[in-house]
Amino acid sequence: MAAEPEVLDELHRLRARVPQLTGALAASADGLVLAHDTPGVEPDGLAALTAAALGVAIRMAEATGQGDLRELLVRGVNGYVATYAAGGSAVLTLLAQDRVNVGRLHLEGRRSGTRIGELVDAAAARGEPPAAPAKQAAKPSPGMPRRPPRGTTPARPTTTPVTNHPSTSES
Repeated sequence: MAAEPEVLDELHRLRARVPQLTGALAASADGLVLAHDTPGVEPDGLAALTAAALGVAIRMAEATGQGDLRELLVRGVNGYVATYAAGGSAVLTLLAQDRVNVGRLHLEGRRSGTRIGELVDAAAARGEPPAAPAKQAAKPSPGMPRRPPRGTTPARPTTTPVTNHPSTSES
């Protein structure tokens, strides 16, 4: 995507404006990384989790009559995960320390989401692909099992013959 350097610049500017941010990721709504600044967090896994959470949040907003989803906020013991709509086909996910000013987080997250949405939507209008396929990690990250791609059959485990099984050995 030609807008990727501009999106990454926006993520860097956002992290400079909100020092309590520990990471920022722009992804397509279906979980492909567009750009990221997520030290210590595997971006492909975060993008996939964002897409899954987004699906549930959209259904929840629709089922309760709240309209189109605009943002999602999760608070954990150590901080926040905030996801904002970014145009018609992208999302912005921010990771923040627990001491972040949540109002400032929302203000800056919404502004950056709008800017990233404009960049991504403009690239889509020019006919550019939304994102390159994510690169496979050399080994899976702990706690995040890798699934085989859809439409493929996982390899069957090989079996080894039992050689000294009590029922087959002679006494």
